[in-house]
Amino acid sequence: MLRSDSLSVEETNKLEVLTILIEAFENSKYPVEPADPVDAILFRMEEKGLKQADLIPYFGTSGRVSEILRRKRPLTVQMIRALSVGLGISAETLIGLGDVTPTQDREVDWSKFPIKEMMARGWIDRLTGSVREHREGLVKNYITGAGLNLGIASFRRSLSGEAQSPTTVYAIFAWLARVIQRARSLKPKLGTFEKARISSSFLKELAHMSWSEKGPMLAIEYLQMNGICVIVEPHLKGTQLDGAALRDIDGTPIIGLTLRFDRLDNFWFTLLHEVAHIWKHVDNDIDTFVDDLKVLSEDRREAEANRLASEALIPRLVWKRSGAYLSPSKYTVEELARELRIHPAIIVGRLHKETGNYALLNSMVGHNQVRKMLLA
Repeated sequence: MLRSDSLSVEETNKLEVLTILIEAFENSKYPVEPADPVDAILFRMEEKGLKQADLIPYFGTSGRVSEILRRKRPLTVQMIRALSVGLGISAETLIGLGDVTPTQDREVDWSKFPIKEMMARGWIDRLTGSVREHREGLVKNYITGAGLNLGIASFRRSLSGEAQSPTTVYAIFAWLARVIQRARSLKPKLGTFEKARISSSFLKELAHMSWSEKGPMLAIEYLQMNGICVIVEPHLKGTQLDGAALRDIDGTPIIGLTLRFDRLDNFWFTLLHEVAHIWKHVDNDIDTFVDDLKVLSEDRREAEANRLASEALIPRLVWKRSGAYLSPSKYTVEELARELRIHPAIIVGRLHKETGNYALLNSMVGHNQVRKMLLA
């Protein structure tokens, strides 16, 4: 074996170059596949004799354990940390599951977009026959036309929020493209956006609009007068999506609503949650929040948006002392609604969330009132 201290400078340089070339050749011809995060978790479970129920402390719920082991949900940073410490799996191994957005080293598979549903909704032209290249070309033009900049190999936007998963990311990008393109047609009607205008008082003004029978329409008009474009676009099949907050490439703030649950309480909480994101978390055309508000998120930004929306609608100190909280009835709910100048549906929605009793005063949550108003 050659001793490095016996080689000349020229020979040492040649040896280093040769070593680099050999490593490059081996990496290209015989790449080492990264360990699969789920396989690593399953291996450690078998090694330690663990059952799925034993993973609940790391994931939060049994449902999340099942979704992650079936590769239906990505790991969060908090889960990765907990697993790394608790089960001794390296963070490098686990990080692979956290990325649900196609990245620079992963080609965009245009065939995975919900092409048939996009055609049925009139987003792209209908085609007869099965010319795959033509169909996928239409989808590519549609997505890139919205400024999502997928390029050859990557999505430009990074998605945050509980609505995104490995199985829904393409449908969510298709929906976002639709929302962005519809928002652009409304820009001439928008006022000037000034982020400094948004505050806790601004959110309360929106909440008070719920007192009106035409509250949802008034709130959307008010937001657009303040430069925030609101688009109502039903979700695509398979996506558990309530709303989204983002900016277009020119900086215009956009809120997308699906009205997945056609209830007044859900509309108002979702709207204020997304406005809170625009206020606190969306500062560029990269970050995008896509929200499934039925899921309790571990993201601090989602927690902050939830807190701001909740406080604007029903301040916590008022809530805990109210008759609606202590002794719920139609009378106490309406009494608190008058005091706060908000729709009674919002108070009943809060009761449902905190008690888990969705039959309680269910007729007061405003079923089937929003879609007919906003999608007429």
